[in-house]
Amino acid sequence: MKKNQMQNIFTCAIGSLLLLGQIQAQSLEQLKGQVTEKTLKNGMKFIVMEQHQVPVVSFHVYADVGSAQEVQGITGISHLLEHMAFKGSTTLGTNDYIAEAKVLAELDQAYGQLSQEEQKLKPDAALVTDLKKKFAELQKKAKEFVVNNEYFDIMMQNGDNGVNAYTSNDATQYINYLPANRLEFWMAVTSDRFLNPVFREFYKERDVVMEERRLRVETQPNSKLFEDFLATAFKAHPYHHMVVGHMSDLKHITRLDVKDYFKKYYSPSNLTAAIVGDVNAQEVFRLAELYFGRISSEPKPEPLRTVEPEQWGERQVSVVAQSQPILLFGYHRPAVNHDDDLALEALSDIIGQGRSSRLWETLVKKEKVAAAVGAFNGFPGNKYPNLIAFFAVPNKDRTAAECLQLMEKEIERLKSEAVTAQELTKFKQTKKKSTLDQLKSNASLASLLTYYDVVQGDWRLLFAEIKRVDGLTMDDVKRAANTYLGKNNRTVGELIPESK
Repeated sequence: MKKNQMQNIFTCAIGSLLLLGQIQAQSLEQLKGQVTEKTLKNGMKFIVMEQHQVPVVSFHVYADVGSAQEVQGITGISHLLEHMAFKGSTTLGTNDYIAEAKVLAELDQAYGQLSQEEQKLKPDAALVTDLKKKFAELQKKAKEFVVNNEYFDIMMQNGDNGVNAYTSNDATQYINYLPANRLEFWMAVTSDRFLNPVFREFYKERDVVMEERRLRVETQPNSKLFEDFLATAFKAHPYHHMVVGHMSDLKHITRLDVKDYFKKYYSPSNLTAAIVGDVNAQEVFRLAELYFGRISSEPKPEPLRTVEPEQWGERQVSVVAQSQPILLFGYHRPAVNHDDDLALEALSDIIGQGRSSRLWETLVKKEKVAAAVGAFNGFPGNKYPNLIAFFAVPNKDRTAAECLQLMEKEIERLKSEAVTAQELTKFKQTKKKSTLDQLKSNASLASLLTYYDVVQGDWRLLFAEIKRVDGLTMDDVKRAANTYLGKNNRTVGELIPESK
């Protein structure tokens, strides 16, 4: 091929990429223009994005509270409250709330007496037996007023097959997906959940969460390693405990604890709603004023005070269990809104995500010391300073120490040599594609709008993400590796097979 032909092809390719970039920029600006916002007098914010292609709407309510807001004694309460949010209100989930409320008050009183007696140095065994019997009778009586799963039933009857919620270290989120003509229905039912919550069947649901902890943590070697690893890596910040909480805390959390926690963290000033789909923004705001405007507001909770202090040397933790060996180590890194966040994301992707990553190529394919290896960024949350972490599962007759040695060599290579242009380009393409793909879904748009607004500070930053990715350089990644991936900043965890 002649030189001028090659130049023409290269020029066309560059021109096509530039044109694609312009189209993306135009599309993002167009999408951003479809978003409007309003904050009610009580502090609750509504972000609305009109998408009229299909007559459906995604609803996303973001409560700015996760396990990071929990203090000693009530770990797991954010997740427990999420469970309780589906138990209904004074009008939903009950056949006679006035009578039910009296029984619930008696039930709380009985539990308080029982708990107090059980925690004495010398409990009265006969009294404990009597109190347990009374408590069980009141639970049975309270159940008579419960209309099981009425919230789920009414939502599904109105077309919502995607009722969901989840709790993380950073947030608790509630999700619905309804036909467009159910906008006011959603406003009425959801505002009622926050205005008139009733934490019925609390003790039953608390037992469910405790069983969840047994199944997901206490009988799972990997989860045991994660729990002890986090407790070692974070000595002060609440990221040191898992979302499900500690068993002893779960055993003693009361319905009053949940009420107080709800009052503090579910005030309208701490809630952000995104509504994306076939709606009219001004109609949304009118209905929001009508329904959610009824809720009186408390001051927004004060920011989390505790900042994880500087680590002064490598920390190590091991867990012995009936399991294959696993190596897990991580380095402290700043929160997601730090300038180095994208460089750390790229670093994690290039060195340890996927079968074309450096760690996979070296440990799995070439040296065959590991059956699996990888990296993940923003662990266990990303709103506050967190970890960039790495893991390896040694092959039979190979050790975690061998894996660590090879992984350290790859990390040191990141510090001394810049990543290649090809690696960086691949990361950028993958990142941009992922971002653009998420913008195609009403549900993911609603989720992203609330996330960017609460955690990043402005939902508009979502539409600047492509530009941010384009600005990343190879030097940024190398600098991040040298800044954060030091041994004194590292915690190493190992899952050791019980037989050994």
